[in-house]
Amino acid sequence: MSTSDRHIVIVGDSIAGCTAARELRARGHLGPITMIGADSDGSYARPPLSKHILKEGAKEAEVWDLSDLDITAIRGTATGLDTDLQAVLLTDGRQVRFDALIVATGARARRIGAPTQHGELVLRTFADARELGTRLDAADSAIVVGAGFLGMEVASVCAARGIAVTVVDVDAPLQRILGSFLSGAITARARSSPVQIVRTDRPVELIGDPVTGIALSDRELHADLVVTCAGEIPDSHWLGSSGAADTQGVGIDARCATAIPNVFAAGDVTHFCSSVPQRRQPFWSNAVAQGKVAAASALGLEPTCPPTDDYFWTEILGLSIKVVGPLPLLGEPTVLDGSVNEGSALLQWTHPNGRKTVVAYGIKKSVGLLRRIAREQTTLSR
Repeated sequence: MSTSDRHIVIVGDSIAGCTAARELRARGHLGPITMIGADSDGSYARPPLSKHILKEGAKEAEVWDLSDLDITAIRGTATGLDTDLQAVLLTDGRQVRFDALIVATGARARRIGAPTQHGELVLRTFADARELGTRLDAADSAIVVGAGFLGMEVASVCAARGIAVTVVDVDAPLQRILGSFLSGAITARARSSPVQIVRTDRPVELIGDPVTGIALSDRELHADLVVTCAGEIPDSHWLGSSGAADTQGVGIDARCATAIPNVFAAGDVTHFCSSVPQRRQPFWSNAVAQGKVAAASALGLEPTCPPTDDYFWTEILGLSIKVVGPLPLLGEPTVLDGSVNEGSALLQWTHPNGRKTVVAYGIKKSVGLLRRIAREQTTLSR
């Protein structure tokens, strides 16, 4: 069978899966493509959920149009992978055979409440955004558990709505990823906003049923709603004993190939087996890159890009932060332009291996320029 006749099945219809489908057609694949998606809202981008959707109060997801790709779409949930049959098993009993499979099922929100405890809010899907938006409409106070990107973005939405919000974490805001310098700048910015940062010495416990607050080591905090932003869990449980997944998700190599022949993976469900320690990189840009690489590999072609793209952006308390380059960021940066104290600066970190990370902190710079500066061995003038 030629690669152009292969039946390629994609499980997962978010950005990694949809990028893979487009790349398959762009690379000349004329054979059948089947996409299996479990989200009843269809295919849509998830980063805007915390950046725009909560602010604007949209009631429906802006679904991507894939009609030009001539794919067979199945709305259903994968429950297993039969490696002998080369088939994906669905909840309704169907078996979808494949010649090559791309796993792009992403991740689900990590919850910290008891299994039977009601009222814990998370933000991972459009359905989550609808529920959270409705609750925010009636709220005067909120608690956000987790001071990572998602937690600080949710807190920013609360602050913009005039809702008093408390962010609770063991670490300072974004310190684990952005380092102490930018974490300190963000913490200082929070002091002049309705956002209160509370550090804790242990994981918090949700209290009430439905949830009314959290328990810390020395006190309890209560609010109209509690949002857990404590990371995500790779949605790889459906792969069962197939050998395609482990406790970190689906392990992939530089070609997005898994341990199973003809099975590839992309997006938030993955981790790189070659990393020590094995690490996940659940960023939108990586999901796009891996979707392209997985598609090329499924066709037996050379990828046109690497499986990682060190770029992401966030918006916190009205301040846009764009980052190009490796993380985390240790020590203090070189200030190429502007002032951090004034909320508008172009910053550069140089890592021990010579690679650079460039950050546009509240300053308008194109991603192309940031990439160019990060590639340069000498500082560019502004």
